[in-house]
Amino acid sequence: MEHTHLGRTGLRVSRLVLGTMNFGPDTSEEDSHAIMDSALAHGINFFDTANIYGWRTGEGWTERIVGRWLEKSGRRDDVVLATKVYEPMGDGPNDRGLSARHIRQQVEGSLRRLRTDHIDLYQAHHVDRHTPWEEFWQAMDTLVAQGKVLYVGSSNFAGWHIAQASAAATGLGLVSEQHLYNLAERTAELEVLPAARAHGLGFIPWSPLHGGVLAGILRKSGRRGSGSEITAKRLADNRERVEAYEAFCDELGHHPATVGLAWLLHQEGVTGPIVGPRTVAHLEQSLTALDVHLGESELARLDEIFPGPGPAPEAYAW
Repeated sequence: MEHTHLGRTGLRVSRLVLGTMNFGPDTSEEDSHAIMDSALAHGINFFDTANIYGWRTGEGWTERIVGRWLEKSGRRDDVVLATKVYEPMGDGPNDRGLSARHIRQQVEGSLRRLRTDHIDLYQAHHVDRHTPWEEFWQAMDTLVAQGKVLYVGSSNFAGWHIAQASAAATGLGLVSEQHLYNLAERTAELEVLPAARAHGLGFIPWSPLHGGVLAGILRKSGRRGSGSEITAKRLADNRERVEAYEAFCDELGHHPATVGLAWLLHQEGVTGPIVGPRTVAHLEQSLTALDVHLGESELARLDEIFPGPGPAPEAYAW
């Protein structure tokens, strides 16, 4: 497993990030623990979760599964543990967002559920347009001073949010941005990815296979669609490109999911994509991307199939 620095920090993390969103709703606790065992055994040391995962409001179902594994395995010191705050965790008016009150409440809840005394990377799950940056940083700086949080990151921020947050920071500031990015959805290349690079943030793509569209969807069990309405719509919007993509993957001799992840690993500024396996076999499939080298001609062909938006402001100014 190759490891790299998380943005401008001295922290080294694996080039693949273990996403845990399926733990609980789609993957049993026993299987979730087996996936985490396998991930660590293969050198994946970067685990990502969120207080909202599990989709039972206020319960932190997925964090609890991860916490019980951390306690049982005794491997807490081997894991770079990331979680998030912002989404509703109750019905009250202060049970969401990035207010100092909500951040303080939620970090304590996450620490209890994760059965740890610190969070390595605490991420704002979304920008809070109603909370001043000064309040956000006051809360985060306090947690860092207390040793409950080591680094602060963001997720789903626009490029100008990254710039605003960085300008207002009183300490190290943001060290990473977690964002939607894949071959079929490249809007981040306009502003967000350049902003992350300019401010020294690690960039962590989520949905690296576009909800399964880039994972060999046309060949799975002979089906031509998907059980998910969202994925089916994405496929409908990209069918010709997906057909060309899967044909090109056949030429390369690699599974489409492998090529999709490998493409992300070749992009400047990308720390590592988040893979969200439901089984150990899914995890092992993701690992094959680490051994794939895409040359200039292969990358150019992928750009032809799924063209990017081009750099800003040229992409939309003239």
